[in-house]
Amino acid sequence: MACVGLIAFALLSVWATRRGEPREAQPDPPFYADFSLTDQRGNLRTDEDFAGRWMLVFFGFANCPDICPTTLVEVSLILKELGGDADKVQPLFISVDPERDTIDALANYLPNFDEKILGLTGTVEQIDKTAKSFRIYYEKLEEPSTPAGYTMAHSSQLFLFDRSGGFVTSYSYGTPAEEVALDLEKRMRQ
Repeated sequence: MACVGLIAFALLSVWATRRGEPREAQPDPPFYADFSLTDQRGNLRTDEDFAGRWMLVFFGFANCPDICPTTLVEVSLILKELGGDADKVQPLFISVDPERDTIDALANYLPNFDEKILGLTGTVEQIDKTAKSFRIYYEKLEEPSTPAGYTMAHSSQLFLFDRSGGFVTSYSYGTPAEEVALDLEKRMRQ
């Protein structure tokens, strides 16, 4: 009976130790960042523009009341935590609301968070293609109480891609900036 208790204790200890680590949710098959969109300065950007840099990618929209601004604040804090290593990372905010998130709208919205965050938008077709490439969910939902009469539902994780554009991991909404920065620093040094 004591042996069963020791085994249960050991398994519980391993579980408790591992549950705080970032989850390696490896998709099957693995995928690479793939996009061709316009940034908030009017420049066409593709995944190839960021070869050699890590990419932190978040999908959202400028009229989002909570998840998007919270995540963008976290991205800004991640960059501060990284210090000099922040130059090795390109944070990207990809809009899922191309109707409202024009170049000008992103240019006005993103400076509220960090000048290094690059906003990307495009046509509905370009956003659809990009969303499928990244395997994210988004949907336009009627919401009569909002000024435009709709809102956007979307995946809320922060994606990490390596220097060759390969998917590494994702961080769920609410993962503390310090935790993401520590994980990213460790990966950059491998």
